[in-house]
Amino acid sequence: MRELTVKDAINEALVEAFEADEKVILMGEDIAGGAGKESYQGARDSWGGPFGVTKGLLTKFGPERVRDTTIAEAGFFGAAVGAAMTGMRPIVELMYVDFAGVCFDQLMNQAAKVRYMFGGKQNVPLVVRTVVGAGFRAGSEHSQTLYSLYTHIPGLKVVAPYDAFDAKGLLLSAIKDDDPVIFMEHKRLYMTSCEVPKNLNPIPLGKGKIRKQGDDITIIAVQRMNMFAEQASLEASNENIDCEIIDPRSYSPMDEDLILSSVKKTGKVIVIDESNPKCSLASEIVSIISEKSFHDLKEPIIKITAPHTPVPFSPILEDYYIPSKERILKAINKLR
Repeated sequence: MRELTVKDAINEALVEAFEADEKVILMGEDIAGGAGKESYQGARDSWGGPFGVTKGLLTKFGPERVRDTTIAEAGFFGAAVGAAMTGMRPIVELMYVDFAGVCFDQLMNQAAKVRYMFGGKQNVPLVVRTVVGAGFRAGSEHSQTLYSLYTHIPGLKVVAPYDAFDAKGLLLSAIKDDDPVIFMEHKRLYMTSCEVPKNLNPIPLGKGKIRKQGDDITIIAVQRMNMFAEQASLEASNENIDCEIIDPRSYSPMDEDLILSSVKKTGKVIVIDESNPKCSLASEIVSIISEKSFHDLKEPIIKITAPHTPVPFSPILEDYYIPSKERILKAINKLR
């Protein structure tokens, strides 16, 4: 079977969605940059955003459906909400999740609340693609995750895929969904690859994934943290410690049943999240387990997160900031 990178899987999902529904449109900063108004028809391709994820879409579908925007997130997010309410299915690229503050009113007070305020009679089929994550030497203002900022808002669905298979399948579902979906892409995962079938069916939102079966310890990992969980689990297996790795994938709604069934089986839990610790996804997952599966626990839950500081610019400090395989192994040995 062929392999795709996460970046190419997302691009392929976008192409398929554009071909399937002419109401799908894309807008964002630099997604059509570099081409110019007169040269989009193959003479010179677009940049496709800062990471090249949407490269080629302008050539295939033209400037009416692939629209560059000014550096004015509040404006084009408001336009996207309006387009979604009047029959289109817009996909908006927020270049970095760190820029959420300048367009948050449009998401929190408009997109997320319209269905509720209109008594269920008005849909907002909007997808917000945005880039998250540290480890790219991009500094404090381009390196946050902010998963919990969106999961806290009722009315928004939030997904964060780890690999190319999930990136394509979840994005196809997000684009078909009639509610606003925040689709979070980790910049350090774009060039990772795995097998992805050409005719991949959409993956339902709200369903997690068991990445590795195990009986001794449950490791619940958020997005890129699955990579370090897999590395630590492999090393732990050399000492006959059998870890189960759960990737929630979808954080609002979240597959609580999958998490709780694993906790019931192992009784020992590690939760790993790249975010800052206070009010994080890790904290929410710990809370769910404590409320609904407390008596299944054999040991206190171990939570591994970044420290409660901005992301450092120093490469040495940034590497230390990100949860690591070594910290997971230390937690595994504590629970063994």
